[in-house]
Amino acid sequence: MNNNIRGVQEVRLVGENIEPGVFKLAEALRLADQFELDLVEISPNAEPPVCKIMDYKKFVYEQKKRDKALKAKSSQVVVKEIRFGPQTDEHDYEFKRKNAEKFLKEGAKLKAFVFFKGRSIIYKDQGQILLLRLATDLEEHGKVEAMPVLEGKRMIMFIAPKKKK
Repeated sequence: MNNNIRGVQEVRLVGENIEPGVFKLAEALRLADQFELDLVEISPNAEPPVCKIMDYKKFVYEQKKRDKALKAKSSQVVVKEIRFGPQTDEHDYEFKRKNAEKFLKEGAKLKAFVFFKGRSIIYKDQGQILLLRLATDLEEHGKVEAMPVLEGKRMIMFIAPKKKK
């Protein structure tokens, strides 16, 4: 067995039930074997390198468990889309507004857009008025994240749900 890893003869040892200090590498490995644990390098750039005597498999298992718990706590952002035409009539608008309200109450972000087909791009101002009207109608359920912006043949606006108190 080569006790001279990367040219290192001494390591600073830390861990439970161990007096912290600088030990010869062979002595550190012997102590790890004595406790039936692993010698794990924590800080390779320190002089001398810092090693810890621990159960490495248990450490990796607990790390994965912690990461999984954090992932479970984080919430996924759902984005729902609502599409309008520049000349959407009143009934269709009301229907889509109710859906948008429902999406915001469920906690989803809303991407509302007006899709311009062919020459209907000349009605940009009508599309912007429609999106701003939607924003004011949904004011109590969500707040506008991005004002209407024309991207190609679409005018897009984002609305985020208001936090529940």
